[in-house]
Amino acid sequence: MNEQLPARIGLSQPFECSYLPDRQEQLLVILDPSCYSSNKFESLLALGFRRSGNQIYRPHCPICSACSSVRVLADKFIPTKSQKRKLNKAKNRFEVKYSQVEREQYYPLYSKYISLRHQDGSMYPPDKSQFHSFLFCSWLTITFIELWDQENLVAVAVTDCMDNAISAIYTFFDPDYEHFSLGTVMILQQLKFAKQQRKQFVYLGYQIDECDKMNYKTQFLPAQKQCNDQWLAI
Repeated sequence: MNEQLPARIGLSQPFECSYLPDRQEQLLVILDPSCYSSNKFESLLALGFRRSGNQIYRPHCPICSACSSVRVLADKFIPTKSQKRKLNKAKNRFEVKYSQVEREQYYPLYSKYISLRHQDGSMYPPDKSQFHSFLFCSWLTITFIELWDQENLVAVAVTDCMDNAISAIYTFFDPDYEHFSLGTVMILQQLKFAKQQRKQFVYLGYQIDECDKMNYKTQFLPAQKQCNDQWLAI
């Protein structure tokens, strides 16, 4: 790859892995303030970095390489028959809206989602300050892709927007509607949004084959997975 790592990078202390038991993780953290812009962040996405709140990071675990960054070729994506069925089922029930500002319904929906779906995760119990520090960002444009059932907000996909790509940060939804496969539906909505905006890539974060909650991202094709700093077709 032609991209170069920034000169100023920090390495976190080892801590308990959020996804795989009995493992430790470490993170590379970007310290160079000049990297905290849309253009620089897009280059860093191509190097396998992600955003959490205002911070840009990448896993750098000494004895584990389970996390692989995945990006979908948005302009070439065609949903499978199963994905089309899920989209059509949702289309008959929900309305899609877009926002670049936070709505008052976001945190209650997030809190319900974390409390009912992720009691074993690091974000439980939900906390409003943690919600903001995790999802929001002061130096980048965020688009919130929303799904509404009449007056009820049922899903939000937090989506970062760059010139040539979007990055799927996090999706939370009402567990009462989980039979609509809303996790899949919201990724499909992000891919639709990327096509409409003529973006080349949708970055989905890290595929972790050994973790049931994080091994779904290669279902959206054509896609590429980063292996040894090279993007390879899946």
